[in-house]
Amino acid sequence: MRVQCYFLCVILMIFLPVAGSAYKIEYAEQFYRLYHQNLYRYPEEYQENIWYLERALRSPFANPLNALARIDDREEWQRYRTLFYMHVNLELVKQYRGLASKYDKREAYFYNYPWKSANLDSLETAESCYKAALSYWKEALTWWAKLHTVDYVHLDEVEEWEDEVYRIDQGELDYGEFIALDLARLQKVRDAFEKMDQSTY
Repeated sequence: MRVQCYFLCVILMIFLPVAGSAYKIEYAEQFYRLYHQNLYRYPEEYQENIWYLERALRSPFANPLNALARIDDREEWQRYRTLFYMHVNLELVKQYRGLASKYDKREAYFYNYPWKSANLDSLETAESCYKAALSYWKEALTWWAKLHTVDYVHLDEVEEWEDEVYRIDQGELDYGEFIALDLARLQKVRDAFEKMDQSTY
């Protein structure tokens, strides 16, 4: 009898559907919360974060009750959304630059000639990442400009986003300049690799 009960329990556990505790992720804030930073960063982590952040940009916002900051009126809601878009675009710039750095060759060493083709492919990947970062920087600047048309309202919970606005205002944060330097250096390294041949090895 005891064996039969045990057997019946096992059968029921196998064939009965189990109610999961998962929920559908559909709002921008939910995708943003999945974004994370690791101490050691590998291309897979950058790609995962890029996926989350790009989904955050394409997703609708949650109800203001579930926002990342306390929202009490329409002005706060408008400023919050504009800040959110600017901030997420800036985070995408960081992620794409980080991903590019994993493929970027800072120096074209003569002993890398046997892997010249692989290095050139790697530089091409890095260049496409830098260009993606540049496009997100331009988009962040668009949202930054819109912030100057929205009434200023202080939102405590997202104060660091306001810090980014201030740094852009003061010229302290200019990813356009950083990316231009990255692309110029990358082109020099590419030229050095393309000039390599058997005689330089």
